[in-house]
Amino acid sequence: MNEVLTKIGKIGIVPVVALDKAEDALPLGKALMIGGIPCAEVTFRTAAAKESISIMTSNFPDMLVGAGTVLTCKQVDEAVAAGAKFIVSPGLNPEVVRYCVDKGIPVTPGVATPSEVEQAIGLGLDVVKFFPAEAAGGLPMIKAMSAPYTSMKFMPTGGINKDNIATYLAFSKVLACGGSFMVDKKLIAAGRFDEVTRLSREAVDAVLGFSLAHIGVNCETESEALEDADRFDLLFGFTKKDGNSSVFAGTVAEFMKTPYLGAKGHIAIGTTNVERAVFHLTLRGAKFDEDTAKYDPAGKLKAIYMTDEISGFAVHLVQKG
Repeated sequence: MNEVLTKIGKIGIVPVVALDKAEDALPLGKALMIGGIPCAEVTFRTAAAKESISIMTSNFPDMLVGAGTVLTCKQVDEAVAAGAKFIVSPGLNPEVVRYCVDKGIPVTPGVATPSEVEQAIGLGLDVVKFFPAEAAGGLPMIKAMSAPYTSMKFMPTGGINKDNIATYLAFSKVLACGGSFMVDKKLIAAGRFDEVTRLSREAVDAVLGFSLAHIGVNCETESEALEDADRFDLLFGFTKKDGNSSVFAGTVAEFMKTPYLGAKGHIAIGTTNVERAVFHLTLRGAKFDEDTAKYDPAGKLKAIYMTDEISGFAVHLVQKG
């Protein structure tokens, strides 16, 4: 997959932005960056699109800025000249797609039917936009369409909000979601960029779905770990499960047979996507110990520890489900 699209997958959210005034591009870009979404799809539905893209790309070099609602090859050239790193269109125009592919420009055209997916495959694409997502059948439709097209990834857009975005992203064939709920035109027109930041942070948290998975306790010996797990079983009915290096009491407590990471033990935080969580938490200042990374048979990151302890506890991310 293209490097730009891979990064979009790590971000998980593509704010779809329509700007009537180019002067709003700078504060909007800042609001998105502070909110933890270093990405924006600036639509060509307004005359301010080109200048807005240029302002964002020049002021926020770490921000992935693309152009949306691109309908012609001329608009592709204008968007790329302004600094756009990817192209998005509402439908599948073979001429525009071929033009982008020939120039090495990442492009995700809109599709809503299996025939359009096959057309996209024929044009050499492995990611398409599913649009309008909710109106076209939502996640059930994506699941139905994706079954015969095992290598295709989807970027649903249209009707995506903070309440359903995590459900979409939980499906492995969904690369990322496009949405405008954190960049509502009314907020931008009113200069409510603080609210854009709040909604962006809220959206990221919804995507990552953090929750407490379990608490790990460092015991000095195996017998101590077994005794402590037995007490949890007796007192609370948390069934003991003896493992190679630890003993679990239900799913809430893990008693280590010998001291492991963390002065006091560890805290496991569950997330919907460990790799995506690492990306976003790195933006928030966290660092990770690659030596502790664990992968599933398919090569997907399923667990990793942060380098710094919190109140004497090591912290690690674990894949939900």
